[in-house]
Amino acid sequence: MSVQDVSVAEAKSHLSEYISRCMYNHERIIITKRKRKVAAIVSIEDLEAINQNIERKGLAAIIGQWENGDELENVISTNLKKFRGNSGKRNVSL
Repeated sequence: MSVQDVSVAEAKSHLSEYISRCMYNHERIIITKRKRKVAAIVSIEDLEAINQNIERKGLAAIIGQWENGDELENVISTNLKKFRGNSGKRNVSL
């Protein structure tokens, strides 16, 4: 997966191309304004994976505070995979 930085002006000029690259190649486009990163274009699949990772980190932080938290984290992770199926993904409507 590649990441490319582009200016706002360039993003405006090539938006369709960048969307296609994100959709089909899972590239990530970082949009900059005056050389400062301000936004990103990512595929929906990548966004769902990012959101799931954030969600899991939040739960893992809570579990980490309990005694034997590692064991509990493994049990929850295993059961989530069973619940969501083999893909490990869930349908997240935007």
